[in-house]
Amino acid sequence: MSSNSEVKEITGNESGLRMPDWKPRELTGNYFDEVQKRAGIDIPFLLLTLLVLMIGIIMVLSASFASAYYSMGEPTWFFIRQFVFAISGVAIMLLTSRVKISTMSRWSMHFLVAALGLLVAVLVIGITVNGAKRWIGVGSGGGAFTFQPSEIAKLAVVIAFAQMICKFGDKMKTFKFGVLPFAAITGFMVMLLVLQPHISAIIIIVAISAIMMFAGGTRLRYFVLAFLIGSLAIGAVIFPHIQGQIKNEDVEQISITQAVIDTSRGFGYAGERVSAWLDPDADPLAEGYQIRQSLIAVGAGGLFGQGVGQSRQKYLYLPEEHNDYIFAIVSEELGFIGAMLILALFLLIIIRGYWLSLHAKDKIARLITIGITSLLSLQVVFNVAVVLNLAPATGISLPFFSYGGTALWIQLLQMGIILAVSREIPKDFEWE
Repeated sequence: MSSNSEVKEITGNESGLRMPDWKPRELTGNYFDEVQKRAGIDIPFLLLTLLVLMIGIIMVLSASFASAYYSMGEPTWFFIRQFVFAISGVAIMLLTSRVKISTMSRWSMHFLVAALGLLVAVLVIGITVNGAKRWIGVGSGGGAFTFQPSEIAKLAVVIAFAQMICKFGDKMKTFKFGVLPFAAITGFMVMLLVLQPHISAIIIIVAISAIMMFAGGTRLRYFVLAFLIGSLAIGAVIFPHIQGQIKNEDVEQISITQAVIDTSRGFGYAGERVSAWLDPDADPLAEGYQIRQSLIAVGAGGLFGQGVGQSRQKYLYLPEEHNDYIFAIVSEELGFIGAMLILALFLLIIIRGYWLSLHAKDKIARLITIGITSLLSLQVVFNVAVVLNLAPATGISLPFFSYGGTALWIQLLQMGIILAVSREIPKDFEWE
């Protein structure tokens, strides 16, 4: 009698279909695994991902051929490598989509420990580029294989935090369980990233950690308290410098913004990026050069663009034109309309990702999907904001567009995890 009522509760009755239960996986039993039919891989999400990836590869070819010819002697050098990584990345995505979320859950903490180990290892054996030690490399010359452990750490935070949240359950409302362990892990990661240094990864990891905690049930008052403490700490460091700068200048001739610009230059390369963001014309041939060239590219695109392959800024005017600033080339060649269409495609992927999280089989699947979708959202928003000078340069790449093989692998792996979640959605709950 009790088993019949249990089946009735899960499958629904005459009143209509029910939303899936958000209890942790170990409490839901194996009913769905053994009885309920799956909806299968989510085709809209898969097609949107492949479409954005295809456009991204085309734009890498268009944006990089000038610098590839100049630096490598082969105009398709970057494109060929990106294309190979894309094809293999799609295979990784499809293979990952067949892995059960329960398997990922069991290995989540091992994955986190491995990510932390790699962040430590990069400080010892990492490759230094432009004063930052962020890469671990194998091989040498043009055939070297390099990757950033920070990319792995971002995904590890999502999966491990999702597992921790499910384990803690209602205890997430307390400071001991809902804040302390997550803050400790995030703080340790931030410390390792500061030593590299890697500001963009710090921003993303702190943001995604907060999102996971909020989605997991951490009380809002703890976020408010953290914001106030952080604001006071930043103010305590910066305000004396600003005050001293104002005292050293004619108050009538200096603005608060100028005081911030002058002060920021005393905080290393991060401060230089802030000053370039606030006033790129102050040093147009050094600090402000890249953002000025980016804005020129965006403005030159107009409404309909110059046409694919017709960018002028990619001819060694705009640094990182096929990497962090590829969206500037996209805007120049495809114009405002083309750029907005690409952002619309990203928006559709993000909306579909959150839609899948609402229909996920259980709580851990829902949290993982929320985390990965939010991670994609943050990277798109920050990258576009930097290209348009709405935020200081952070070094955050544009997913599926910016050149970088291992980053592309990780991004497609993340999409594969979301597709794995979609495979486990019971068919009865696939609402259109």
